[in-house]
Amino acid sequence: MMLVFYTIGIYLMGALIRIAALWNKKARQWVTGRKDIFSSLHASFDENIYPIAWFHCASLGEFEQARPVIEGFRTKHPHYRILLTFYSPSGYEIRKNYEYADWVFYLPLDTGSNAKRFIETVRPAIVFFAKYEFWHYYLAELRNQAIPTILFSAIFRQDQAFFKFYGQFFRNMLTCFTHIFVQNTSSLALLKDIDLENVSVAGDTRIDRVSKIAETKKDIPLAATFKADQPLLIVGSAWQGDLDLLTGYLNQYTKPLKILIAPHEIKEETLQSIESAFTKKTIRLSKAVDNSIATYDVLLIDSIGLLSSLYQYGDFAFIGGGFYDGIHSILEPAVFGMPIFFGPNYKKFQEAFDLIEEGGAFSVKNTAEFIPIFEKLYSDATLRKEVSDRVQMYIRKKLGATEKILKEIDLLY
Repeated sequence: MMLVFYTIGIYLMGALIRIAALWNKKARQWVTGRKDIFSSLHASFDENIYPIAWFHCASLGEFEQARPVIEGFRTKHPHYRILLTFYSPSGYEIRKNYEYADWVFYLPLDTGSNAKRFIETVRPAIVFFAKYEFWHYYLAELRNQAIPTILFSAIFRQDQAFFKFYGQFFRNMLTCFTHIFVQNTSSLALLKDIDLENVSVAGDTRIDRVSKIAETKKDIPLAATFKADQPLLIVGSAWQGDLDLLTGYLNQYTKPLKILIAPHEIKEETLQSIESAFTKKTIRLSKAVDNSIATYDVLLIDSIGLLSSLYQYGDFAFIGGGFYDGIHSILEPAVFGMPIFFGPNYKKFQEAFDLIEEGGAFSVKNTAEFIPIFEKLYSDATLRKEVSDRVQMYIRKKLGATEKILKEIDLLY
């Protein structure tokens, strides 16, 4: 019965997305990206003679977890060709030209006929799913064809359907994986409790990824000039709720402090809204052309692709998204070792729990909670250094998930 409901739900979801595509850009990309997809797949794979490793990511965040595994696998197995698929346009549209993949496609809707046709066309030798994405028909077809299927950087919580009394249908999907690499021991225990034995703890591959980003960071001279040797607060991937918490307080802050804001969405109306909210002297990065940038208090980032390198100049970070569906990456600032703040919605992110426990990160529900923690860290350089050291120590001890996964795969297959 659950399969019937699932199938109806899949078709209904596809129909609703097609309707939304009439006015919604992202939905339109979802639809047009899948148009004539099987013709494109046949053109790409019918003459292929190489073994294929298929990596699937829901979106851009999962791609960042998959990236070190993709690149590590390619280095260890150069005779393989890499297929990368995305479910969401936010991943595909940004990474459709990813240099380490031989092909990048959208994943067709999860129906029985689509799954069978896709897998028979692509003929993968091994399949990797990053973190999550549990599509019944694809997983069942992979199991039916005895294709090794790996889930990595997975994280599970007690409140998920897998662990409910009605969750047998969802638990069955987990049995389709040949091996599951989880981020933590609590996820391992949950899966053991439902009698899954093909599970091991490897950690979070994103930590390997952000560590590599930090090693290859770009210098951004204008940001260094803007900082002007003053303490710098970086508000990364900021949503309106994050700015509502910070703006009034920061406008009244009289001690030396530079503020760098990277909005979640680079839209003109968003940039204008931030500019109007700040009473301090504000400039956009695109309009800063010389050393006069040092005279400004607020630097507004109006281009994408810079944030991960900008964190190298920070002394404090406030990461956005915590008043909405969930926080953005706190690992990117963490690799540069600084106190990290974020809103209350972080339950899906193990690193947030870990860093709070380590004393390197702070979840705040409102301005009143933010102020005393921030001001104590600002005024006490020794404490700030201790917190920064805790953050960096956490990163160092969590490195190596990619190597563990690749080594285990070589042993298993």
